[in-house]
Amino acid sequence: MTATARIAPAGRPRVPEWIRVHLPTTPIFHETASLIEDLRLHTVCESAKCPNRWECWGRGTATFMIAGDRCTRACGFCAVTTAKPFALEADEPQRVADAVRRMQLEHVVVTAVARDDLPDGGALHFAETIRALRETCPGIVIEVLTPDFNGQRASLQTVLDAGPDVFNHNLETVRRLTPSVRSRATYDRSLEVLAMAKQIDPGACTKSGIMLGLGETEAEVQEALRDLRRVGCDIVTIGQYLQPTLRHLPVREFVPPERFAHWAEIARRLGFTHVASGPLVRSSYHADDFRPVRRGLAS
Repeated sequence: MTATARIAPAGRPRVPEWIRVHLPTTPIFHETASLIEDLRLHTVCESAKCPNRWECWGRGTATFMIAGDRCTRACGFCAVTTAKPFALEADEPQRVADAVRRMQLEHVVVTAVARDDLPDGGALHFAETIRALRETCPGIVIEVLTPDFNGQRASLQTVLDAGPDVFNHNLETVRRLTPSVRSRATYDRSLEVLAMAKQIDPGACTKSGIMLGLGETEAEVQEALRDLRRVGCDIVTIGQYLQPTLRHLPVREFVPPERFAHWAEIARRLGFTHVASGPLVRSSYHADDFRPVRRGLAS
């Protein structure tokens, strides 16, 4: 535990001053919410109880979550509902593209629940969404944040053949904590997914993220960052784990901002092209701060 982390009398850390969430003050937030509701779309902002929802929607952006809002996995950190999923909606890819067009986004992030009930894990649905975005919003930067597809190379091929600019798959935590933090996923499989993505499409930027505050050690964080670079990961996000409900894993430590700055410097020294590190950083938080060199785009 760092010297500056706050500890409650019962042994649980108190929420510190640097974890602040501001409520919306502009009509853009309500316009974004209305658009998402009108088009019957899901966002990870809502389903995962993201602390940045107010800020991002207030900026007129959101992270779209396709393939429904019911996940086949039950990760210890994630607030998305675990339940038997509904059938895929064939018109969802176009509805996402219509929302992005109306929001006039230049960079869109599309994620999905894990769909272990589908033979391809939902890969074709990702591909169809990417193609709808390309047709409806030419020139947009498309970032996908995918599950591991149970390590199936064919599913990764399907997604990458559709041509996303950034392929993101989160490592989430260090090796030792993975069994308690993630459901069905493994540390090595996630690294294999990122390595395969580079092999299939060397031109795509690969991205991953980890959470701090779950009880990891400094040596374990360094190992995770080195492992990500070893498989060619270009971009890394490092953020604070926040317990979404009392049923989820507790926060073991609130890591102070200066430690996040330390990890950002370590990551840059390891060779990551872009690093986002801070208490409220999430996979898609300010994703448009980095523009990949691809399809005529400048960094």
